Amino acid sequence: MSDRQVTGEAVAPPVLVQERRLRRDLGFWGLTAIGFSNIVGSGWLFAAMYAAQTAGPAALLSWVGAGLLCGLVALVMIELGASRPEGGGTVRWPLYASGRLVGTLVGWSVLLSVGGTAAEISAIMQYADHYLPDIYHGHSLSAFGLGIAVALSVVLTALNWFTVRAFARLNNLVSIFKIVVPVITVIALFASGWHSGRLTDHGGFAPYGYAACLSALAGGGIVYSVNGFQAPLDFSGETRNPRRTIPASVLTGIGLAVLMYLALQLAFLFTVPEHLLGHGWQGVSFESPFGQLALILNLHWLSSLLYADAVVSPGGSAYVGVALDARHTYALAKNRTIPRAFMHVSPRYGIPHRALLLNLAVIVVFLLPFGGWQHIVSVMGDMYLLIYAASAVAAAVFRADPDGGGMAGWVPGLRWIAPVSFVVSSEFVYWSGWHDLRLALPLVLAGLLIFLAMRRSVPDDAPLLTELRTGAWLVVYLTVLTALSWLGTFKGSGRLPAPYDSFTVAIFALAVFFWAVRSGTSQLGRSRTDL
Repeated sequence: MSDRQVTGEAVAPPVLVQERRLRRDLGFWGLTAIGFSNIVGSGWLFAAMYAAQTAGPAALLSWVGAGLLCGLVALVMIELGASRPEGGGTVRWPLYASGRLVGTLVGWSVLLSVGGTAAEISAIMQYADHYLPDIYHGHSLSAFGLGIAVALSVVLTALNWFTVRAFARLNNLVSIFKIVVPVITVIALFASGWHSGRLTDHGGFAPYGYAACLSALAGGGIVYSVNGFQAPLDFSGETRNPRRTIPASVLTGIGLAVLMYLALQLAFLFTVPEHLLGHGWQGVSFESPFGQLALILNLHWLSSLLYADAVVSPGGSAYVGVALDARHTYALAKNRTIPRAFMHVSPRYGIPHRALLLNLAVIVVFLLPFGGWQHIVSVMGDMYLLIYAASAVAAAVFRADPDGGGMAGWVPGLRWIAPVSFVVSSEFVYWSGWHDLRLALPLVLAGLLIFLAMRRSVPDDAPLLTELRTGAWLVVYLTVLTALSWLGTFKGSGRLPAPYDSFTVAIFALAVFFWAVRSGTSQLGRSRTDL
């Protein structure tokens, strides 16, 4: 390291010292592969069956809807990433826009959503059980299975230890494999023979009603499967020319993934043997959907390929997930949600090593209490969806900043896209259902304790009353959304019937959005020099 670099680091604020160590080595293909690999994980192995069980053939509409709605949300986040590139930006933007209370609650939800990486590892274990029957004891990991899962977590962490360029090159290879195998699967299943009339037989196109399409979005794993498009945004601090590269990579990743998921859903719907549909689509159940379907159709070679990909696909997503988790934890340390020591970036590799180690510990914890892919997905996915809502507020607040901190203007129509994105994000959370939200949202509200504890360690914060006034909208939002979930029809009490429950959520979310933006713009003038 040169004398100039040493001197520069000595006089620069500690946050800038660490930020400058991040290396801007990622281009369009590297970012697109990160987004695609993060989207296409265990979802393609399971979600087609779960979606069919929930909505029948109408699940096709759920996939299209998820792609469009996620694309709408992505536009807001693209504008943020292109305008304000920063490592772990999805964690930083809510803090800038809405103050420390919102920043802490959103950051806490992100830390909890590290369980999503545990979900990918759980998916690997579920398929590995085909070869090692002792991995599971009932529906939970056995001690032997837990040992394997922990060892895999350690390996994924070690692979992320080196430079971001090395990470991107390995992920590019994994992404190619993750594209090829699903394409081969679709072609092989259709070539083995397909059953006509599947879109209208066995109860019709929507045997469980069109409202089931909404349930399939979250409870059926569809939102979780398409979720992950935001991954390139958290690498915006390590991207060459982020304003040009990030928008193209995010939208390309979403488009490719949705097309692939639609093809897989069609292949599942048209090739499930007729004798398995005696009780309708809800009666079709596999432990390892495409692998067992291939065996039933005498495609033993395809089954072997799928069981190999069952490690590669979720393993690839877990590999990206570990990298993302490290950027999030790095940003949480910048926010002071956790000690600043965890934002340390290795001068040699440009990687936040301490953040990687902390996330390894969190992943292991989340492997302990939950059994089964779908349960982990639903609960942890709900927590991460809060980032989308908070980002919509941030985009609107930054747009109104009179001090030159506004948006770049890459996305036209942001004025109306931001509130619609907030409503869509709220509906995604609500559609997850009461059984998941009764755990997820109170867990996020527990972040209030962290916020109060931080007041003692961050002396330059705004007065407590100011912070509470600025961030009160999120506390009210989470509390009322929990109550509406209990009242509604998505695994709730049904006291608020469909479709009025979803309409109520939309109206409430719109009111909260404008409240949140007004609160954020009122505190834009406050100094954020050490946020």
